[in-house]
Amino acid sequence: MAIVHKIGRRKKSVARVYLQEGNGEIFINGRELTNYFPTAVLQYKVAQAFLITGTTDKYNVDVKVFGGGITGQAESIRLAISRALCEIDADFRLLLKPEGLLTRDPRMVERKKFGQKKARKKFQFSKR
Repeated sequence: MAIVHKIGRRKKSVARVYLQEGNGEIFINGRELTNYFPTAVLQYKVAQAFLITGTTDKYNVDVKVFGGGITGQAESIRLAISRALCEIDADFRLLLKPEGLLTRDPRMVERKKFGQKKARKKFQFSKR
């Protein structure tokens, strides 16, 4: 099997995933999964596609991710892994789609407007 390359995005984070057959190792920017994401919730988000499809120890993953915070990075990695698994086996799509792992979350940070303090917050109003 050749290396499968897919991209996932979330907020400002962009993850490039390289998936190939192996023994289940996940490396993110040259570091192990448990080293890069210290919390169990983020580790679960990254491995969620493998847990749903039952392919936990079948593929090695090499990830290059940049931008955003750790939660956005974890979710962009999850999307890219889900897309790569669907390319390997089309039957995985039926398992991943109902869980929402193939949906690109379009929500982005709202821009700051001029004459205001932030995107929605205004400067304090003074009557006199």
